[in-house]
Amino acid sequence: MIDYIKGQITELTPANVVLETAGVGYFINISLTTYTALNGKTEAQLFVFEAIREDAYQLFGFMNRDERQLFLLLISVSGIGANTARVIMSSYTASEIQQMIAGGDVVSLNAIKGIGIKTAQRIILDLKDKILKVGTGTEVKGGQYPATSVVRDETVAALVMLGFAATASQKVVEKIIQDDPSLSVEKVLKLALKML
Repeated sequence: MIDYIKGQITELTPANVVLETAGVGYFINISLTTYTALNGKTEAQLFVFEAIREDAYQLFGFMNRDERQLFLLLISVSGIGANTARVIMSSYTASEIQQMIAGGDVVSLNAIKGIGIKTAQRIILDLKDKILKVGTGTEVKGGQYPATSVVRDETVAALVMLGFAATASQKVVEKIIQDDPSLSVEKVLKLALKML
């Protein structure tokens, strides 16, 4: 089994990345949050999940082991396939998804494209205990406000979905958050839209 792939980014889209290592280009499916994290980089290390079926062999890449573990938990739920799990992880950060599941937030999960009320309830029912056992898995780095990275990732993802360039969006969002780390996603988004 492949644990991770480290190499040069030769191609990057919001849905996938090609990492070249030792002359081999690996086509890896990614979430929108991973795309945002990789944007502007020339090389990366992605933790990998291999989905092997009779008719397909796919790789899914994640920025860290915690994200991959959450993905594995999501696909263990009946009715959630790899692509649905990727949509869920593109809609929110890993820590937000864990908090939604731990808190039984059916409404937020149901707001994700393709997730109905019954599926949202099943995710919570199947995973709540597992999520609470492993914890929310998010630590604060370098004395930042706890939500800073969440706010940054969400705002940049929203701007990219609205059609703005990821690199420009990241720069603007970084500046806004540096000036006031306590701002919510909505406030950062409104300020960013005025600046872009």
